[in-house]
Amino acid sequence: MPELLLELFSEEIPARMQAKAADDLRRMVTDKLVAEGLVYEGAKAFATPRRLALTVHGIPARQPDLKTERRGPKVGAPDAAVQGFLKATGLKSLDEAKIQRDPKGDFYIGLIEKPGRDAIDVLAEILPVIIRTFPWPKSMRWGARSGKPGSLSWVRPLHAITATFGPETEEPDVVKFEVDGIEAGQTTYGHRFMAPAAISVRRFEDYEAKLKAAKVILDPQARKDIIFADAKELTFAQGFELVEDQVLLDEVSGLVEWPVVMMGSFEQEYLAIPEEVIRATIRNNQKCFVVRDSKTGKLTNKFVLTANIEAADGGKVIVSGNERVIRPRLSDAKFFYETDLKTKLEERLPKFEQIVFHEKLGTQAARIKRIERLAAEIAPLVGADVAKATRAAHLAKADLLTEVVGEFPEVQGLMGRYYALAQGEDASVAAACEEHYKPQGPADRVPTDLVSVAVALADKLDTLVGFWAIDEKPTGSKDPYALRRAALGVIRLIAENALRLSLMKVAESALAGLSVKPADAQKLPGDLLTFFADRLKVQLREQGARHDLVDAVFALGGQDDLLMIVRRVEALGKFLDSDDGKNLLAGTKRASNILSIEEKKDKRTFDGAPDAALYSLGEEKALAKAIGEVKAEASAAVAKEDFAAAMSAMAKLRPPVDAFFDKVRVNDDDAKVRENRLKLLNEIRSATRAVADFSKIQD
Repeated sequence: MPELLLELFSEEIPARMQAKAADDLRRMVTDKLVAEGLVYEGAKAFATPRRLALTVHGIPARQPDLKTERRGPKVGAPDAAVQGFLKATGLKSLDEAKIQRDPKGDFYIGLIEKPGRDAIDVLAEILPVIIRTFPWPKSMRWGARSGKPGSLSWVRPLHAITATFGPETEEPDVVKFEVDGIEAGQTTYGHRFMAPAAISVRRFEDYEAKLKAAKVILDPQARKDIIFADAKELTFAQGFELVEDQVLLDEVSGLVEWPVVMMGSFEQEYLAIPEEVIRATIRNNQKCFVVRDSKTGKLTNKFVLTANIEAADGGKVIVSGNERVIRPRLSDAKFFYETDLKTKLEERLPKFEQIVFHEKLGTQAARIKRIERLAAEIAPLVGADVAKATRAAHLAKADLLTEVVGEFPEVQGLMGRYYALAQGEDASVAAACEEHYKPQGPADRVPTDLVSVAVALADKLDTLVGFWAIDEKPTGSKDPYALRRAALGVIRLIAENALRLSLMKVAESALAGLSVKPADAQKLPGDLLTFFADRLKVQLREQGARHDLVDAVFALGGQDDLLMIVRRVEALGKFLDSDDGKNLLAGTKRASNILSIEEKKDKRTFDGAPDAALYSLGEEKALAKAIGEVKAEASAAVAKEDFAAAMSAMAKLRPPVDAFFDKVRVNDDDAKVRENRLKLLNEIRSATRAVADFSKIQD
């Protein structure tokens, strides 16, 4: 079957846009093909700095013929309706139509036959539209072509379009179309400097091979693999170790078509700067990798760069050029760092009086005071030193006003730790200056130093309560203040450090510290707790756990100890994975369903203790006895926070519940017996609520 080769050759495409652009091209072309009835076998897109390319194989040579029936007017309808029907269907007369009987009468039916078109003609129609409507995040228009002003918006000036289509065994045809004066053809170009001549290509296999011969590696992953392997080999050969950076590797691979890895160096004196600042300087300004000494693990004065050319001098000029650029950048970073060290962190704090955190929540200085107060309250609850937590909260944001963080925002917090240690602060205080931002995502490390934990919780809970108080909650996919991330951070801090903490009380305390008071202040802590429950469900879902069990535990009410909720959910999940758990859940659901039906029928509930004198069957008595024992045993186990034991107690209900439903007819003819048995069913529901609301659990 035929294959399509499409290449859009342009000036340099920004590296950050390439991956999405390739995916967009694949999606847009294949969606259009399917919409036109051309179902393909496979497609793959590629990007280099100067081209987007796509291959789609297994495309039918021709669209299928379509036959559709169109219902027309009733037999005997006015002539105008008949003529409209004939025109729409292309029929010459009603003799060519069928008559279909219907309860509402007899109707004319027209058979419309639409012959399929050659796939190459369809491609010639859809490809120009895709190119003209391509969704670049930023695009530009440029000069006139053939005396006419340019109308195409593209990321950078588009120079050539390659488009061929045909079976593997034959010479492919050019898909004939033009966009803004650029006619599609079979011509592309190699590396800008090493092989700039025009190249005539036929199909994808031929295209990829000729590009490689012209010093262009088409596949982005292949370029990444070359850069990574060569960089590792180059550093290893000199006794060093590459500091891996996947994000930088992705970017660098989008800057070159023919990667050539080299090593440069800088003066030893710059190693006095914190390693993270050296890395940020070299990474951000020159897109180079830093290198560690494989023995000491410390950074060396070497860096790895990726050139886009095989230089005649072996790259000496290229390396020298990079060194000349990196040297003054490191000099600036050293100056910033040494300047910062001359001012103590607390001396910077008055400037926060002039910096607004949020117009409704006051200045950054006011926020720091709130975090200090909250950290001091949380510290004893988590086992942290109150004085250290207060001091850490006082200093934690100060590095935001330093020169280094102003230049490299990604090292905020980290520089706070360096500066705190430099001015003689306690190690835990310094650690909290860095770690109070953590965790910032599901893969980020959770602090274990209790001072860091106290300040991190205070910081995140102040943020959450503050934005809840001014009604700036996340909506849909919008979360401009990263409140979902903050809530997930609180959950992980508590769960992974096994902390016992009443979120309601801490939220109330945080609310008391705010200058703004919401109209529904009483509802805020409970509303926030519901938000935490939703975040916990998301986290459990991502971990592959049963998120519906969170609802089952939260439904009991009064649950604001996240650690106990997590442990109860874990125990409940293990129980429901057992045969006893599955069968008890089924029995409880059956009891709840019967109760719901009968309560709706009788317009009443069946609360209250059953009358033991009305038990006539052994199964009733056995169930009643088991419920009494299990309820007491499970409640006692829950009180001791031994949820595994509580689940074991629940398991004892399974045999009598099974026997009850097997032998007992609930809706007895005797109204009193019926009511008593329904009350007994309610007792099953009540007993299981000692551990969870089983009605919230999905089957």
